[in-house]
Amino acid sequence: MARGVMLMSGGIDSPVALHYLLRQGHEMVAVHMDNRPFTDDSPLEKVVDHLTLLRERYQQPIPLYVVPHGSTQVTLMRNTDRHVGCVLCRRFMWRSAERIAEREQARFLATGEALGQVASQTLSNMRSATASVHLPIVRPLIGFDKHEIESVAKSIGTYGISTRPGVCCQAVPDRPATRSNLVQILQEEERVDVDQIIEDCIRKAVVL
Repeated sequence: MARGVMLMSGGIDSPVALHYLLRQGHEMVAVHMDNRPFTDDSPLEKVVDHLTLLRERYQQPIPLYVVPHGSTQVTLMRNTDRHVGCVLCRRFMWRSAERIAEREQARFLATGEALGQVASQTLSNMRSATASVHLPIVRPLIGFDKHEIESVAKSIGTYGISTRPGVCCQAVPDRPATRSNLVQILQEEERVDVDQIIEDCIRKAVVL
């Protein structure tokens, strides 16, 4: 089996996706993009609790990298088109995850995305976001609906953690684009120093 890097939020989907990969025998590393000050401490606390549960269930260490992402959000909000902010945000998340995968000698990236559930998970937006990286991306939940994911979350014990009170990301634009054009996305990224942003994020990342 392969070693992979899983993008982890405090929500319902990512721990379920991680559960499926662990069940298949893959060795996983978790990455949490810390969106403070656009959220509170609860997403990180939920991720830590999700991993505690899954480590015990699968007897695997699952290292957790916490990558500061709030300053990236500030830079994007100040310099780029807000309508495509979610796509740009995801591109920087994927880049950070890929850098950590290189450090961890991982062969793939993974996410809890399910097609069409939110603005960043439409087909065109996922394509625009993942064009930022080269490693293959695994999406165990891609064809699931929300009810199916919630049912699995309840069965493995992560649902109660995911649904604890917390502040959702406040950086999401009022009208996020549901369709994106990669040419436009690349033009927006020319307004910021992509390499420097990623270097700063990786340099400040901590392992829990």
